[in-house]
Amino acid sequence: MMGHDQPSAEEAVLLASSSLPYMPEQLRGENALVRELLLALSVGFMLPGPLPRELERKVAGGAVEDLDALVARAESSGLLQPDGTVLGTVQHALLTSTPTVRIHTLQRELVGYLAADGRLLGDFARQLARNGLADQRVAAELEKAGDRALEHNPGLAAQLYDEALLAGADEVGTAARRAQAALATGDLDSAGRIIDVLLGCPDPPDLRLGMDVAAAVWAQRGMLARSADVYNWLGPERVGPSAPAAAVAMIGCGNRAGADKLFPDGAAPESPTLLAVAQMQTGKGILESLAADPHQGLPVLIHASDMLTAAGATIPLPDTPGALAGLVALHSGEPRLAETILRAAVTAGQGGDAVKPRLFLLQAWSAMQQDNPEEARLAINEASKANPWPLVPRDEFLCAALEVGLARRSGEVHDLVLAWERAREAMLHTSVDLYSLLPWGELMITAARLRESRRVSHYLDEVWKLLQQLGEPPLWAVPMHWAAVQAALLNESPADLAPHAAALARAAQHSHLASLLAGAGKAWVSVLAGQFQAAEVETAARALNAAGMPWEGARLAGHAAARADDRRDMMRLLSCARDLHPQGNSGSPNSSGRSEVRPAAVENHATDAVQQDGSVLSEREKEVARLVLEGKTYREIGEAIYISPRTAEHHIARMRRRLGAENRSDLLVRLRLALGPEDPPRE
Repeated sequence: MMGHDQPSAEEAVLLASSSLPYMPEQLRGENALVRELLLALSVGFMLPGPLPRELERKVAGGAVEDLDALVARAESSGLLQPDGTVLGTVQHALLTSTPTVRIHTLQRELVGYLAADGRLLGDFARQLARNGLADQRVAAELEKAGDRALEHNPGLAAQLYDEALLAGADEVGTAARRAQAALATGDLDSAGRIIDVLLGCPDPPDLRLGMDVAAAVWAQRGMLARSADVYNWLGPERVGPSAPAAAVAMIGCGNRAGADKLFPDGAAPESPTLLAVAQMQTGKGILESLAADPHQGLPVLIHASDMLTAAGATIPLPDTPGALAGLVALHSGEPRLAETILRAAVTAGQGGDAVKPRLFLLQAWSAMQQDNPEEARLAINEASKANPWPLVPRDEFLCAALEVGLARRSGEVHDLVLAWERAREAMLHTSVDLYSLLPWGELMITAARLRESRRVSHYLDEVWKLLQQLGEPPLWAVPMHWAAVQAALLNESPADLAPHAAALARAAQHSHLASLLAGAGKAWVSVLAGQFQAAEVETAARALNAAGMPWEGARLAGHAAARADDRRDMMRLLSCARDLHPQGNSGSPNSSGRSEVRPAAVENHATDAVQQDGSVLSEREKEVARLVLEGKTYREIGEAIYISPRTAEHHIARMRRRLGAENRSDLLVRLRLALGPEDPPRE
């Protein structure tokens, strides 16, 4: 019989609803077994099934008729629901009021039952770890779950490994895999710190995987030489399946001999899996790209990219085959192909979230090279939000160079100066390697235009040294020599131009792109010398377009148009420029498609804006116009016609507005049209 001073189970429910924190204390005496049952179920035991040994002992000892009667009493109290789960508020009250030691004892007992029955803990293991249970069985299951998720869902793997540590997993034993997961999610700093812990041990486990992660971390930091050092330290006897990655790193920093040592010619994959073959093909593709005739390198890298995408694995690499294939296509003068390769890699999620920004940025570079600034901007925006982490130094440098390239092509000097300042800072956080030559080429040209060449001279010395160490491979060297030609033209330095023009001529024997660029360089020199044939310049400009450089071709034609003596030649070159760079005709001052030297005075627009007899200009303005066409400065114009430089500047600004010119090159063309053939510049 229940004592007069003891409440019934139903009374306990009423007390619990009015004063929940005190509810467990109401389940005493004969109701204490109800409390033990509810606590066991709150911990994770289930009905039907084994219950805690202590509770089963009491039931067997006659403390209650049988288990069914105990369950019925709990259900009748309203504390246990018909599906065998404890009322949520009651569960919370029991778990918070019961000593932690008691709860953990019950949880360990439950884990033992499940393990003996051969059942996986699943999400229950995660809950136990987050609730602070230290148990090696829970830790081991979480660690195995992390291993299963690592290559395909590194974000989940990172969470599982962290929970395994909470449950008592070995910090060093899981370090390499935890670092891989952190790197794959874009958390570069955490990956580096974990690897430092691993390398601080006398005999670190999973050493090769740890070295792969370390090499990838250094590469993303823009310090590829340190990646090569990692593999040099590992040595041929321990490099194993990482040999292709080692070759990519070593070639990237100019160490061809080291690459051959770790990745000898004719090496075969350690297994026939998609992943192993993709890695092997990546190394071979980069080696092929160094050949005098590098045409085999690109298809090999494309195959590697396809296989890594098919494998769906996220593994630590100095660079992905998709990014490398895109770079080789860009260096080959095939930006459309590069865009296709990179878009496919992005769509497939190749390499995981951590490498998405790089793929997007290279996609932006291919769009910029195709004279499509809007698409380039969209890709840059995608790169900035591809993962929650800031851009890694390698990607930040690439992005800064992209901003410089877009600003240079837009003709907005203010934007160019701002982009240049950002790039100057970004270059301080990275170093020169083979896979960053395109950005360095862009910065070389811009530095020449802004008279800031001294800012990049040290880095460019390293570029030429790197290429020399690799034997001047045409595929990688030709775009740099072309950039150097453009920089020399801007600096008006024939002495600087000559060696690079000669290098293009030599490379033309094996490289179609070099042949086209050599011809374009020759055309530029003739234009600047004022001794050119319009047909030859047009041919060179259209060749640049065929090589995936429409903006450069339009710029050449536009410059030549501004210097043409014959009006028919002028209009022919303007038409060519319009064909190659149609967005240059936009009159919008905010258009991101305007070129640095825009051939905007296309025939129909210019004819509408300028009267052919020049009556739109006053006599004084015609005098100023002639001097402008002679290349005089404000000061020189003032000295020639006895006005102040400020007045000369006002005259030129007024003519520019009246003629609708967008920039200096546009103004030169419109002034020539306004003056007409009967009123040429003075000799």
